[in-house]
Amino acid sequence: MRLLLEETGHRVRTAANLGEALEACGAERPDLVLLDLTLPDGDGLTLLDELAAHGLPRPTTVAMTGHDDPQTRERCLSAGCVEVLVKPVPVRELVRRVGEWVGDAGSGV
Repeated sequence: MRLLLEETGHRVRTAANLGEALEACGAERPDLVLLDLTLPDGDGLTLLDELAAHGLPRPTTVAMTGHDDPQTRERCLSAGCVEVLVKPVPVRELVRRVGEWVGDAGSGV
Protein backbone atom coordinates (compact mmCIF):
# COMPACT_ATOMS: atom_id res chain seq x y z
CA MET A 1 0.00 0.00 0.00
CA ARG A 2 2.89 2.34 0.80
CA LEU A 3 4.44 1.89 -2.65
CA LEU A 4 1.09 2.35 -4.34
CA LEU A 5 0.43 5.65 -2.59
CA GLU A 6 3.98 6.89 -3.11
CA GLU A 7 3.75 6.08 -6.81
CA THR A 8 0.61 8.21 -7.03
CA GLY A 9 2.44 11.19 -5.54
CA HIS A 10 1.67 10.96 -1.83
CA ARG A 11 4.17 11.20 1.02
CA VAL A 12 3.69 8.16 3.21
CA ARG A 13 4.79 7.23 6.69
CA THR A 14 4.00 3.81 8.10
CA ALA A 15 3.63 2.57 11.65
CA ALA A 16 3.55 -1.06 12.73
CA ASN A 17 1.81 -0.49 16.06
CA LEU A 18 -0.02 2.07 18.21
CA GLY A 19 3.17 3.46 19.72
CA GLU A 20 4.73 4.13 16.32
CA ALA A 21 1.47 5.61 15.03
CA LEU A 22 1.23 8.03 17.96
CA GLU A 23 4.87 9.02 17.49
CA ALA A 24 4.34 9.54 13.74
CA CYS A 25 1.26 11.71 14.29
CA GLY A 26 3.12 13.78 16.87
CA ALA A 27 6.20 14.28 14.70
CA GLU A 28 4.37 15.42 11.58
CA ARG A 29 0.62 15.86 11.45
CA PRO A 30 -0.67 13.64 8.65
CA ASP A 31 -3.46 14.72 6.33
CA LEU A 32 -4.90 11.22 6.44
CA VAL A 33 -4.51 8.13 8.59
CA LEU A 34 -5.40 4.74 7.12
CA LEU A 35 -5.92 2.90 10.38
CA ASP A 36 -5.96 -0.88 10.65
CA LEU A 37 -8.14 -1.95 13.54
CA THR A 38 -6.03 -4.98 14.40
CA LEU A 39 -2.57 -3.95 15.55
CA PRO A 40 -0.04 -6.03 17.48
CA ASP A 41 -0.40 -3.90 20.60
CA GLY A 42 -4.14 -3.27 20.58
CA ASP A 43 -7.22 -1.93 18.86
CA GLY A 44 -6.30 0.65 16.23
CA LEU A 45 -9.13 2.95 17.33
CA THR A 46 -7.20 3.50 20.56
CA LEU A 47 -4.97 5.81 18.53
CA LEU A 48 -7.74 8.40 18.32
CA ASP A 49 -8.12 8.49 22.11
CA GLU A 50 -4.34 8.66 22.55
CA LEU A 51 -4.07 11.62 20.16
CA ALA A 52 -6.68 13.49 22.20
CA ALA A 53 -4.98 12.57 25.49
CA HIS A 54 -1.70 14.03 24.17
CA GLY A 55 -3.38 17.19 22.90
CA LEU A 56 -2.68 16.32 19.28
CA PRO A 57 -5.13 17.18 16.51
CA ARG A 58 -7.11 14.32 15.07
CA PRO A 59 -6.35 13.84 11.36
CA THR A 60 -8.88 12.59 8.86
CA THR A 61 -9.00 8.91 9.74
CA VAL A 62 -10.21 5.97 7.67
CA ALA A 63 -10.60 2.61 9.37
CA MET A 64 -9.49 -0.48 7.49
CA THR A 65 -10.78 -3.81 8.67
CA GLY A 66 -11.58 -7.32 7.61
CA HIS A 67 -14.83 -7.20 9.59
CA ASP A 68 -17.83 -6.40 7.42
CA ASP A 69 -20.56 -6.00 10.01
CA PRO A 70 -22.73 -3.07 11.14
CA GLN A 71 -21.33 -3.09 14.70
CA THR A 72 -17.73 -2.62 13.57
CA ARG A 73 -18.75 0.12 11.14
CA GLU A 74 -20.72 1.96 13.83
CA ARG A 75 -17.87 1.66 16.34
CA CYS A 76 -15.43 3.17 13.84
CA LEU A 77 -17.71 6.02 12.83
CA SER A 78 -18.55 6.75 16.47
CA ALA A 79 -14.82 6.92 17.26
CA GLY A 80 -14.40 9.64 14.62
CA CYS A 81 -13.44 7.80 11.45
CA VAL A 82 -14.79 9.40 8.27
CA GLU A 83 -15.09 6.05 6.50
CA VAL A 84 -14.66 2.32 7.02
CA LEU A 85 -13.07 0.26 4.26
CA VAL A 86 -13.36 -3.52 4.28
CA LYS A 87 -10.16 -5.29 3.29
CA PRO A 88 -9.03 -6.19 0.79
CA VAL A 89 -9.68 -2.78 -0.75
CA PRO A 90 -9.41 -2.71 -4.56
CA VAL A 91 -6.31 -0.74 -5.58
CA ARG A 92 -8.07 1.72 -7.91
CA GLU A 93 -10.74 2.35 -5.31
CA LEU A 94 -8.13 3.09 -2.64
CA VAL A 95 -6.20 5.51 -4.84
CA ARG A 96 -9.40 7.29 -5.87
CA ARG A 97 -10.67 7.58 -2.31
CA VAL A 98 -7.33 8.82 -0.93
CA GLY A 99 -7.42 11.52 -3.61
CA GLU A 100 -10.88 12.54 -2.41
CA TRP A 101 -9.84 12.66 1.24
CA VAL A 102 -6.56 14.56 0.85
CA GLY A 103 -6.89 16.36 -2.46
CA ASP A 104 -3.79 16.97 -4.54
CA ALA A 105 -0.94 14.48 -4.75
CA GLY A 106 1.92 15.14 -2.39
CA SER A 107 -0.21 15.25 0.71
CA GLY A 108 0.95 13.20 3.66
CA VAL A 109 -0.78 9.89 4.30
